[in-house]
Amino acid sequence: MFDPIKVGSRSKSKALVVGMFKGQPLDADTKALDTDGSIAAASKRSEATGDAGSIVQAYPTKGYDRVFIIGLGDKASFDIATLRNSGGALGRALSAAGINSVQFALSGAMAKLSKKAQVKPFDVGAMLGEGFGLVCWTYDGLRGSATTVAKKPTLTLSGSHAKFEDGLRRGLGMAEGSNIARTLSQTPPNIATPMWIAGECKKIARKTGMKCTVFSGKKLEDERLNGLINVGKASENKPCMIRMEYTPKSGKSKAPIVIVGKTMSYDSGGLSIKVGGGMVGMKRDKDGGCGAIGAMHIIANVIKPNRPVVALLVSAENSISDEAYRPDDVIEFRNGVTVEITNTDAEGRLVMADGLCWACEKEKPEFVVDIATLTGGVVVALGSAYAGCWSNDDALFEKFSDAGQASNERVWRMPLDKDYTALMKSPIADIVNSAPVREAHPIQGAAFLEHFVEDGVKWAHVDIAGTHATKSTKGPINPGPTGFGARLLAEVVERS
Repeated sequence: MFDPIKVGSRSKSKALVVGMFKGQPLDADTKALDTDGSIAAASKRSEATGDAGSIVQAYPTKGYDRVFIIGLGDKASFDIATLRNSGGALGRALSAAGINSVQFALSGAMAKLSKKAQVKPFDVGAMLGEGFGLVCWTYDGLRGSATTVAKKPTLTLSGSHAKFEDGLRRGLGMAEGSNIARTLSQTPPNIATPMWIAGECKKIARKTGMKCTVFSGKKLEDERLNGLINVGKASENKPCMIRMEYTPKSGKSKAPIVIVGKTMSYDSGGLSIKVGGGMVGMKRDKDGGCGAIGAMHIIANVIKPNRPVVALLVSAENSISDEAYRPDDVIEFRNGVTVEITNTDAEGRLVMADGLCWACEKEKPEFVVDIATLTGGVVVALGSAYAGCWSNDDALFEKFSDAGQASNERVWRMPLDKDYTALMKSPIADIVNSAPVREAHPIQGAAFLEHFVEDGVKWAHVDIAGTHATKSTKGPINPGPTGFGARLLAEVVERS
């Protein structure tokens, strides 16, 4: 693939990209660019269906080395979001063809849309830029002497409209945040310890002008962050809470949006150990926090909202030793709620409880969102198409729903109800961390977390256990971590 991707230098482009709607002839502008009839000939081939995301190549005898005709789908129901997948498909095709510079000429095709369906050049560029940025992510840093890693050339994208190129830059910036999350997710647990993650957050903060503070050791005790202390105490890689803060040049007096990210660097299950291969892939139990970190990068670099945004990344390694917390232990949290431990493999909600308590008490937020790979049950309920979303505020959920559609990181609303809260009652403490029944398992997680959200605080909980990684190619996302949450959270902030 390519690294980096730049925008500009249209005079040096080796390839041209034009568009074609399904069942429609080429537009006049595209015909004018067809110096030798090769584009027209390619558009008439059987594979030139015009289906959204399809690509047909033409080989002109002069001008450009290659012309790519991308399908735009049905003209009557054109969806600009399909261009994200087109960007990914183009990235793969350009890489295979060995072409590292391309100019877009889509305005003629887009002009054929009805006035009601017209789209802005900026938005077209943004969708394509996201697709290009996402498809170009790779993780080769740990390849050794037994592997030859191909050098990645620079890819240059350009268009005939300045706003289109601005959109490309935005899309690439959005993808960069997702790719940061994917790289953190992919990093193995012998490297990505809680304090290593804290170091990466500090690097990002320095580059983007954010503030980063790390709470560890005695500071956790002083702040009574007892979930982190207990979950992390069995590991030699000690726990921490990482606070990242974006502060705008103006609007500092506004209440912050607070993101709490589950950042478990590894989850063995603790004394309730995972069995039967259940530990494989548990380096990704940090993916909620990874998505939050990626979102903060987008917020500081791309969105730049006129309000403060804080991310609280609660990070620990759930391990096994004679120091490990046990089933039957009771932990008291800083808000006074006591929790009986029934399963040490339900550890994520314990560290998230610390983050939620802190967010409500210390940050005085406009609203709080937590994001976590919390339950296997949400995978059973929703598969990999949607993340589960719980919220105590209808308007807040609508922001998440709209942001999910815009980013293609979609959420489905799940219930918050006192009947589910009753499942979490403990015979000796206030609540248990895992109910003895498996019914409504993902809802149990939300019911637990709700105990740590102050009355009157608007809150959303996003369970990404089904969406944070993929085993098959999905549009511009290749198999591996998806970075889910980075673009979703950034879009929510932009809408707030």
